[in-house]
This record gives sequence, structure tokens and C-alpha cells, in this order.
Amino acid sequence: MASLVQKQLFKVLFTFFLLVLLFSDTAFSSRKTLDQKKPCKHFSFYFHDILYDGDNVANATSAAIVSPPGLGNFKFGKFVIFDDPITMDKNYLSKPLARAQGFYFYDMKSDFNAWFCYTLVFNSTEYKGTLNIMGADLMMEPTRDLSVVGGTGDFFMARGIATFVTDIFQGAKYFRVKMDIKLYECY
Repeated sequence: MASLVQKQLFKVLFTFFLLVLLFSDTAFSSRKTLDQKKPCKHFSFYFHDILYDGDNVANATSAAIVSPPGLGNFKFGKFVIFDDPITMDKNYLSKPLARAQGFYFYDMKSDFNAWFCYTLVFNSTEYKGTLNIMGADLMMEPTRDLSVVGGTGDFFMARGIATFVTDIFQGAKYFRVKMDIKLYECY
């Protein structure tokens, strides 16, 4: 009798184990796959930055907080905080559809290179929410990819790539970057 109960218990446990394996495999196989050739959202914006130089309080959108002297010719150690307008076209005076709020710092002694961390804050009729972007901006490269690491609102939990292309650079006073944003995870 005890042997029969043990066999029945073994059959029930074995069946339960097989069912767990079957359903866990189904859960793993139903994960969303990412198609890098086809983003779920794609748009292009222009990022305008005017660095405060002591005389342009009304127009400045960024300020150097730390700028150590004598660390080479590539601004190494310079730390800049910004609140820059984001427009659909190249015109700085166009109505902004977002603000880029964050910071960058120069982190290479042998070439121009900056590390960016910022949030695009949207409050237009077209988009609501935020996108968080961070990564290295290798300024001497024609295109640079930064990571989109999250978002809120219309961009809840978004992930993707923001490709930078320098559109214009006027020394330390002004630069404009075209951002081509491709989101591969959209909810």
C-alpha cells in the first residue's frame, strides 16, 4: 500500500514539474524581440546650446560650473549645466517643443570628448513626458550615438539611440546638434 502511495505521489510531482517546465518555456519564448532596423518611434530635433560668457545673461542656456585651468587644450575637467531649447528646425527662435535639462563634462585630456546626461522634458501639444539620454559624445566623430535609457508619459520606459550630428559650432559660445532619436522599446 505504501508503495502505491509513493508511486502516485511521484506521478503527481513529476506531472507538476513537467507543467512548470512547459509554462516557463512558453513565458520565455513570448518575450518581445527588438528589430534594430525598425524603431517603434523615430523623430529628429535640434539641440541649441548658448554658453554663458559673462555678458549674455538673457540668452545663455548653459553655464560652466567647474572649469579648471591648466589641464590641457581639450577643456578636460570642465563641467557645464544646461537648460537648452529643443526645436523641430534649425532656428533657435522657433517655438521649443522640449527642453534639454542636464549636464556634460569634458572627460578626455588628449581630444575633445564630453559625457552627457540629460532629460528631454516635453510639454507640447504633440508630446508629453520625458526621455532620459546619456553617454559619451566623441566630438570629432561625424556621428555619435548616446543611449536613451528611459522615459515617462508618451515615452514610458522607452529605450533606444539618440544619434548626434554637429550642425554648427561657433567656438565656446554656441553649438547646434541634430538629434536623430530612434526608440526600439515603446510601451
